[in-house]
Amino acid sequence: MRRDAYRAKDVLGMEQISIDLKPQRCISNVYINQKLDVTNLEKYLKEKKKNNPDLTYFHLFMTALGKVIYNRPKINRFVADRHIWIHKEVVIAFVAKVKFDDKSEELMIQVPFKEEDTLDSISQYIYDKVHKAREENVEKEGANDIVDTLAKLPNIIRVPVVGFLKWMDKKGILPASIQQDNLYYSSMIVSNLGTLHSPSILHNINDFGTCSVFVTMGEIKDEEVLIDGKKEIRKIVDFGINLDERIADGFYFIKCVKLIQYIFDHPELLEGKVSEKIEIE
Repeated sequence: MRRDAYRAKDVLGMEQISIDLKPQRCISNVYINQKLDVTNLEKYLKEKKKNNPDLTYFHLFMTALGKVIYNRPKINRFVADRHIWIHKEVVIAFVAKVKFDDKSEELMIQVPFKEEDTLDSISQYIYDKVHKAREENVEKEGANDIVDTLAKLPNIIRVPVVGFLKWMDKKGILPASIQQDNLYYSSMIVSNLGTLHSPSILHNINDFGTCSVFVTMGEIKDEEVLIDGKKEIRKIVDFGINLDERIADGFYFIKCVKLIQYIFDHPELLEGKVSEKIEIE
């Protein structure tokens, strides 16, 4: 038994054997690089910013991804100790730089998505967490504090300690304090590279922790596309997605990507509860 997850009971034979053949997450990666149309999303954001100037694309992306997890629950699974587990919560994590310079520290932030959450509550939570992280002399907590403590230890002590923590992680008995704000203890890790005017990348996922999905978003650009035989300039963002193929099949993953695009085409869906079911036409 684990404190943070339930054992999945509907595991198919092929899924179990794939775990036996590929017991490590880092050798079970599948990659999806997809351009998504955010033209309607841009119009929606401009309208919403009239009453909420702090709202950003990142808030919209995070809310959309939360909705995808609730609607496509296999995304909220992970493999540990040769079994498939289901997260008890939906949590998306990201890294925030304290300042935008090379020497600045980075802090891990977890965002829990409760069933009743909406775009407003999620965006406010993210805004508060990021601004708290950038306060002067902010006191670190959870994994952010523990990482700094471990890093100061000499190799002869740190290496076996980290090895023991990895064993505890595998058995699902890692202390809750180390899981708090731990990037790798989440349903999904995201990185918004668009703020750095960078394209998306395909980022590796780690054997440590319980995260099976890593998503990066690139810079939004104008691109010429062909729609119904006519050329149009649309707002396009590229997504780089890395998934553990043992938690679901490719058909399931592609339908997740289609759901993201559907939400971007119908951004009013972001205003409902994050757990609200979405029927794609």
